[in-house]
Order: sequence, then structure tokens, then C-alpha cells
Amino acid sequence: MNREKVRLYVYCLGEDDPKKCTAIKLSRFGLAKKLKHRFEIPRKAIILNPFSDMMLTNADRGLAVKFGIVAVDCSWKKIEETFSKKFKGENRRLPMLVPANPVNYGHVGRLSSLEALTAALYILGFKIEAEKLLTLYKWGKTFLTLNQELLEAYSKAENLQEILELEKAVFTRKEE
Repeated sequence: MNREKVRLYVYCLGEDDPKKCTAIKLSRFGLAKKLKHRFEIPRKAIILNPFSDMMLTNADRGLAVKFGIVAVDCSWKKIEETFSKKFKGENRRLPMLVPANPVNYGHVGRLSSLEALTAALYILGFKIEAEKLLTLYKWGKTFLTLNQELLEAYSKAENLQEILELEKAVFTRKEE
């Protein structure tokens, strides 16, 4: 049996406390390859970019298997500056989710690198691999608990329109 695998990368800009950095821990445990330079990013890899016009959907699975997924690890305080530069690859934004990491708990969309890669894997149908990443932190299970229904719905969505409707239904309701 030849099971598909996805190569994970973390492009670390070193802007966060190394003791709290989920990207460094992913790398240290061999779950993601740490990239130190922009030119190391695989040319057609999926870049998780919160400002991308394109949304990650399960239709991106083939790209992920062939070229991998990259989380750009930077400070949320410098996020706009970081992503104002173009990253080679297939830029995709994740659908809205609620972070469980202690730094940004509850601030919709402000995921750690670990949470972003977990969400991408889950949406693309790699649920076992996604859950494995979450075991690195005590709060990992909480991320899944907070987002399980949404992640499941995002992973089953037939197209971008369905994901946008899910986001609108869930997050508009919460704001009211």
C-alpha cells in the first residue's frame, strides 16, 4: 500500500520567542523541514498566506503531495510587512479558524505555524498526520476541539463557495 505523504516546511524568520515557537519545535521533532532562506522554498509548494486571494481547499491535495506545504513563521505584529513581499509557490489562505495557542487564544485567524499546518493537513484529508502534529503541545487537543466541526466541513466542501458560506454562517453569527 502506497500511502500519500505531504512534506511540511517552516520558513523561520526568527521574530518570535524561540521557547514558544511552534515552527522550531516542529523542526526539532522532525515533523517539518526548517528553511532559513527564502530561496529554499520549493517553487510550487503551497504557501500558507493569510492575505492570499486564493483559499486552500481539498482540491489542492495534489499540489501538497507533490510539492509540500510551507508555513511562514513570523510575528503577527509584522505579518503585513512579511507578506507584502511575494513568496514563490502557490499562495493559499486558510479558512477562518479559532486558535488555541496561549498567545492568540480565541483571536480568529491568528494561528500558530503548528495550527496552520494542522488545519491545512486536515482540510486536505490528512487527518491522522494533522492530529500527530497537535500532540507536541498540551493545548493541541484544544485546537481540534474548538475547530473539529469546521475542519470537517471545510475538508468536505465541494468548492470555494461552500467554504465561504460556512465561514460567513459561523463567524457572522458569533460576532452578533
